[in-house]
Amino acid sequence: MEFNATLIGEMISFAILIWFCVHFVWPHLTKAIEERQLKIAEGLNAAERAHAELREADNKAASEIKQARQQAAEIIDRAQQQANQILDKARADAVAEINRQKAAAQDEIASMAQRAREELRERVGALAVQGASKIVQREIDAATHKTLLDQLAAEI
Repeated sequence: MEFNATLIGEMISFAILIWFCVHFVWPHLTKAIEERQLKIAEGLNAAERAHAELREADNKAASEIKQARQQAAEIIDRAQQQANQILDKARADAVAEINRQKAAAQDEIASMAQRAREELRERVGALAVQGASKIVQREIDAATHKTLLDQLAAEI
């Protein structure tokens, strides 16, 4: 291999190319690489934050669902208690109504029995007077008749 001016020119040209690349091209390339690394790092951080937020949202949703179930159970319990109270009140009202009707029926029975007794007394008195008048074969005046009926009613 010959050592001549062409080889020296090529070496100088290569050295200038390396110097040019180191001073003008290489900084732009490293800057672009660093920017790309930052974007990738930011993307990874954003993905981690999103993943953490997703976990947090899942936990929050689970707690909200749990709380909603508890509230639903409380509402159902209160509704059951109200239904039981309504049933108890209806039973108490029905018992009171039955007692009221029973008392009214007993009062009516007592008054009917009293009227029947009075009517029976009057009929017995009338029969007694008829029997007595047939036995005596004479007419009894109205005042005596009333007195006899009153005495007979008092005895019966």
